[in-house]
Amino acid sequence: MSNVGLKKNLETMGVFSTVTEELKNLYYKRLLPVEKHHSFQHFHSPSLDDADFDNKPMILIMGQYSTGKTSFIKYLIEQDFPGSRVGPEPTTDCFTAIMHGKTEGIIPGNALTADPKKPFRNLNTFGNKFLNRFQCAQLPNQILENITFIDTPGILTGAKKITRGYDFPAVLGWFAERVDRIILLFDAHKLEFSDELTRAFRALRGHEDKLRVVLNKADSVESQQLMRVYGSLMWSLGRVFLTPEILRVIIGSFWSEPRRVSVHSQLFELEEEDLLADIRNLPHNAALRKLNDLVKRARKVRAHAHIISYLKQEMPTIFCKENKKYDLIYQLPLIFTKIQQQCRVPAGDFPDCSKMQEKLLGHNFTKFKTLKPIHMVSLEELLSTDIAKLMPLLYQQNVRETLPGVFDGDFLGTFKPVYKKDPFQEVTIGDDGSERENREWVLGKDKPKYDEIFYSLGPNNGKLSSAKVREWMVRSQLPNSVLSQVWNLSDVDCDGMLDDEEFALAIHLIEVKREGHTLPRELPSYLVPPSKYLH
Repeated sequence: MSNVGLKKNLETMGVFSTVTEELKNLYYKRLLPVEKHHSFQHFHSPSLDDADFDNKPMILIMGQYSTGKTSFIKYLIEQDFPGSRVGPEPTTDCFTAIMHGKTEGIIPGNALTADPKKPFRNLNTFGNKFLNRFQCAQLPNQILENITFIDTPGILTGAKKITRGYDFPAVLGWFAERVDRIILLFDAHKLEFSDELTRAFRALRGHEDKLRVVLNKADSVESQQLMRVYGSLMWSLGRVFLTPEILRVIIGSFWSEPRRVSVHSQLFELEEEDLLADIRNLPHNAALRKLNDLVKRARKVRAHAHIISYLKQEMPTIFCKENKKYDLIYQLPLIFTKIQQQCRVPAGDFPDCSKMQEKLLGHNFTKFKTLKPIHMVSLEELLSTDIAKLMPLLYQQNVRETLPGVFDGDFLGTFKPVYKKDPFQEVTIGDDGSERENREWVLGKDKPKYDEIFYSLGPNNGKLSSAKVREWMVRSQLPNSVLSQVWNLSDVDCDGMLDDEEFALAIHLIEVKREGHTLPRELPSYLVPPSKYLH
């Protein structure tokens, strides 16, 4: 990374830190006292702590079993992670947080929720049966330094009555409230809306802005079938979410294996670039997302405070308390309307009425507290003044400089190593008894046939431009993320072009990947072209 790029990233990190700290202070000063006064945590989500503000952006990966959730994560981070299993049967049976760590390992759920530096402490409210199905997979990975992924159990198909032992939709709702992006995967081969999937959709209501729907494995079906599946999916989503706006469905095949040849190959590439660009911007927009979520929470707290205060005021002092309680719960829809009109609280800020009625049944209304004017003034200052003061700080963030599309090395590629003399390189003894390096390049014997392809592409001044190389690379049918890694490994001198040796290296890496091998994170010394060694 250049000094200019590093400086810009540090400036962005500074702005992010400033905004995050200010949001944290506003929450503890303005919002938390109101939450505690009206027992917000007993009706909605638990109170936030430092880790909720300081955590990296998170992506929740959802879908029915065998839709490619785990393969999708491996495709994004370009390596396996501890505990991952892939297969046609339900292989992922737990929630797994894939996070950055210095060494590979798995942290069990109970230990994970006890760590104050991790944003999962409030998950202990779901009990041991859930915590036994929750874990963290840590591994050193460049992408995980900026983003955390949450892999989920496959959603059951059909009308199965199997119980998981914990409230699965409630756990999804907890994550949906805190993550930056929700990616919902469907399989183009078996599109089915089950009972559990419908319940999962209900848990996502209110977070539709975070949702991205992906129709995966689209290269494995014929064009006519793909269009029918796509239309059916759009129709089903419209029925479930009950909104006039249509959710966008991203079509593609998201794994590290070569795609099948399809008339829609160009469409898949464009869809892939759109999705990756969206994910790529999450770290950059993390502070804005936290601000947005805090505003949503403040609006919900304001509505909750008015509801609890109204119920308290309507309770009798001595007699018929229990009967009055049930009357108020029954009349809750009318109470919502009264509060909207009298207190000018928008209808969209109120909770789901049926869920609120269910939760109120287990509470003693006489212990509720009435509004404190100072709390309402504090909330209004937060929403109207304090948040507005933070907006200029967000606008100061500098947009990252990245290579276009597939060659965006900041997200998809690897760090460029500087190749100097390797002290561990194999050496041979010369005729005079002195040591000399073994500089015979392993690709030397195949280079003549690679040169034929190189010169057929019309190099300029002995080098091929990125546009010409990309046009040739996409014929391999490998995903763009893999081609990006091939480019970054091959462009050893980082000049944005490939000479004959670098192009030979690119062909070799593509052949290796097509044979099923994993590409290295850094280029081994024996693959470095002899002309690229720095002394």
